[in-house]
Amino acid sequence: MPTPSTRLVPPAELSALRAHVAAAEPAFLADLERLVNLDCGSYTRDGVNEVATWVAAFLARIGGEVTRHSDRDGVLGDTVEAVFRGEPGGPRALLVGHMDTVFPAGTAGARPFRVEDGIARGPGVTDMKSGLLTLLYGLEAALAVARADGGPLPFERLTVIANPDEEIGSPASTPHIERVARASEVAFSLECARANGDIVSSRKGTGDYVITVNGRAAHAGVEPEKGRSAILAAAHLVVALHGLNGRWPGVTCNVGVIDGGIRPNVVAERTVLQVDLRAVERASMEAADAAIRALASAPAVPDVSIEVELRHRHWPMEKLPRSGRLVTLAQGLADGLGFELRDAATGGASDANTTAGLGVPSLDGLGPIGGMDHSPEEWLDASSIVPRTTLFAALLLATGRDPEVRSWRPGAAEG
Repeated sequence: MPTPSTRLVPPAELSALRAHVAAAEPAFLADLERLVNLDCGSYTRDGVNEVATWVAAFLARIGGEVTRHSDRDGVLGDTVEAVFRGEPGGPRALLVGHMDTVFPAGTAGARPFRVEDGIARGPGVTDMKSGLLTLLYGLEAALAVARADGGPLPFERLTVIANPDEEIGSPASTPHIERVARASEVAFSLECARANGDIVSSRKGTGDYVITVNGRAAHAGVEPEKGRSAILAAAHLVVALHGLNGRWPGVTCNVGVIDGGIRPNVVAERTVLQVDLRAVERASMEAADAAIRALASAPAVPDVSIEVELRHRHWPMEKLPRSGRLVTLAQGLADGLGFELRDAATGGASDANTTAGLGVPSLDGLGPIGGMDHSPEEWLDASSIVPRTTLFAALLLATGRDPEVRSWRPGAAEG
């Protein structure tokens, strides 16, 4: 019995998409090697911009109207935006992939791209150079097959944003992502699939805090009573912050860095904590944030003050009901391609948190299969490149043609 996916992307068209992607696999791998071998940590501006120049040229070559947005502070790389225009009256979509990695300059030279026994390795090979290429090559395949059938891309407007700063919370690119997302019916993020092949329909929200404890310095041996130890107050605060773990379902709070004091014979005047907060629901995240601020307002040591600075926040990517429709379409297409597909929740945040937080039906984890992100052991299953890129190309066509998706309107989506 035909499924919605097979009606929207018939088997012959699915085969054509796979053939197109398979023919491009050598170029995909060559481009993957080129991008992985560039140092492009979030603050390696020249390297990120070299990736941006290459991405912009690719998008222009396949018909995009390309704009580059420079970081006003001149610290981060450029955000690349490309608009593709298709069928009038069709839905509008946003595709997001990031160009930066977490690795410092010199990492690419120390651990260059390589493929051994079908496993590709190198800094950013999974997070997310291969996902970025799946976005580009999948879109190229979808455009080619749609045009071969004599029709336009089944979207009124499809916008690609390749951002330079996702690994540090997307401070420069978030305004561009939000602007496009608010006028879109659907959003796809091309982070790679989980190590078991799952796509991602929900993610925890994250909050990055810097908490400064201000005490009073004194000689620890001569007149300790005149001091107010910032370290002692911070120690009590650390215990209390870790006590937030599990107070609400799915909430985690971790003090990852402590920096305080100058010498052992000085009562510490200042201590700084770096704190990571995560939650699966916005309400829980708001409650945990309020709890952090309440703890800071009542230091355990008298005459100590505590300042809380929220450096960055991603609201949770909650699985919206309409996102379930995107999962259903993707699963039907995967079945047609001969593999099983499941959706999952994960603890890491991405730009899909931003789009879903605006109420836009969103799906993530659509890149190839890999794991051990942010580590020297990062890996990518090279055999997953063709099937997962084909899946993404087919999902674009299915989503654009789906009457249900076409009935959605920006701003009317639940969230």
